[in-house]
Amino acid sequence: MKVFRLGLLGFGNVNRTLVELLRKKDTELRERHGVQWQITGVASRRIGWRVNAAGFDVAGLLRASGSDAFAGIRGQECKRYNDWLDAARPDVVFEATSLNVENGQPAIDHIRAALEHGAHAITANKGPIVHAYEELREVAKQHGKQFLFESTVMDGIPIFSLFRNSLPVIEVKGFTGILNSTTNVILTGMEGGLTFDDSLAEAQRLGIAETDASYDIDGWDAAVKVAALVNVIMGVPLPPDKVQREGIRGLSGEAVRAARRAGTPYKLMCRARRDKNGSAVNASVRPEQIPLTDPMALVGGTSSIIQFETDIFPGLTLTEEDPGLYATAYGMLADFIRVAGS
Repeated sequence: MKVFRLGLLGFGNVNRTLVELLRKKDTELRERHGVQWQITGVASRRIGWRVNAAGFDVAGLLRASGSDAFAGIRGQECKRYNDWLDAARPDVVFEATSLNVENGQPAIDHIRAALEHGAHAITANKGPIVHAYEELREVAKQHGKQFLFESTVMDGIPIFSLFRNSLPVIEVKGFTGILNSTTNVILTGMEGGLTFDDSLAEAQRLGIAETDASYDIDGWDAAVKVAALVNVIMGVPLPPDKVQREGIRGLSGEAVRAARRAGTPYKLMCRARRDKNGSAVNASVRPEQIPLTDPMALVGGTSSIIQFETDIFPGLTLTEEDPGLYATAYGMLADFIRVAGS
């Protein structure tokens, strides 16, 4: 039975849900995987760098919602990230901070430092994948650790691990998918009679869209996911700004409903394909009208879908229906189990 010390970078919805899931699956982790765990470090912009080398009280962590609540939780507060790593001594760092689409910082530096301190790094943040994947993979290799990121695209669906573990020597020629739930929800609402603004407001009310949803609406989230898939699965460096990008902001409710009546509904489509030489990839994100005979036209709401074309399988499709936060947290949990079994 191995006891893993865990460090949580970011303590918002994703890492809080991960803690709930760890607690819910604790018996199975012990009995089936021989894994025990304790949380020795928690950090966020609101609460600072908190450490309890003996392990935080999990129920207390989940009750705490801000710096005032954390003041009553036993432990010490560090001033800097490296001091936090030295004091918490995590075996695994779960990185779930906000995405910086421009350069992936400070998450890249956080993951690099965690690996150099001897911790495995698991992230739900797409920034490090699209801006520093090769570098961080090499740092992990040098220190005998793992750098995993299953939750970065389609939540906990096993996309990266599928190709890494189950489909060796497969060549991915390209893929097509619907990868942004916010725009999918907005388009579904517009098909039902709402204006763009009203559909966005409804998505925000339900907590699906951020208060500032421009990152989703303008296609950046989808472009970053495309870049992550191309970088890792297709093995071709592709920054997000090289993905041809058009969002859904210019679509009116009337146009969306007319497209649906014509049997060719609008979807924000993500595409990537190798060129003839196979050394470069052309990628795009843009609203397209898709015939109802295409399974992708039937994917609505918060659901996602991706179809890969490979040298062995002409079409390999993964679909995720209406995921929640537990799906995202599960991707991180699955990565943790892979680390524990390595």
